[in-house]
Amino acid sequence: MHPTPDIEILLFRPEDQAAARALILAGLAERWGALDESRNPDLRDIGATFDAGTFLCVWRAGVLIGTGGWVPRADGVVEIVRMSVAREARRSGIGRRIALALIAAARQRGARRVVLETTSTWADAVAFYTGLGFTETHRQDGDTYFGLDLVR
Repeated sequence: MHPTPDIEILLFRPEDQAAARALILAGLAERWGALDESRNPDLRDIGATFDAGTFLCVWRAGVLIGTGGWVPRADGVVEIVRMSVAREARRSGIGRRIALALIAAARQRGARRVVLETTSTWADAVAFYTGLGFTETHRQDGDTYFGLDLVR
């Protein structure tokens, strides 16, 4: 994680729970127009959900503007989840910084592959992950799945 004068990328702390949950849920509501909080049980206790992985929070002037995490899925494989950037901070490189920090953390913890999925019709997200070097592995039920090998 590279420090910059205007943002800090920090590991999740228990006191970040409310702000992180609110940011992610706001992004989901914005994207989908309605929100069913029961579909997001992992956000009830982010610390516990990501205990075996990594969850990052991006702060600017004391305001949470981004999140992202990864969880282990199989031996040597982690999945990036809960990437979210506040509307006013989008298209400023924050998402890229989060993703690269997550990939670096996964590599440091010995992961050999990073996977993720996004909605196939979400063209910006598909282009974002492709631009980071992820390759599409398959599509299923309206979602596009990606992979990135860390060992070459």
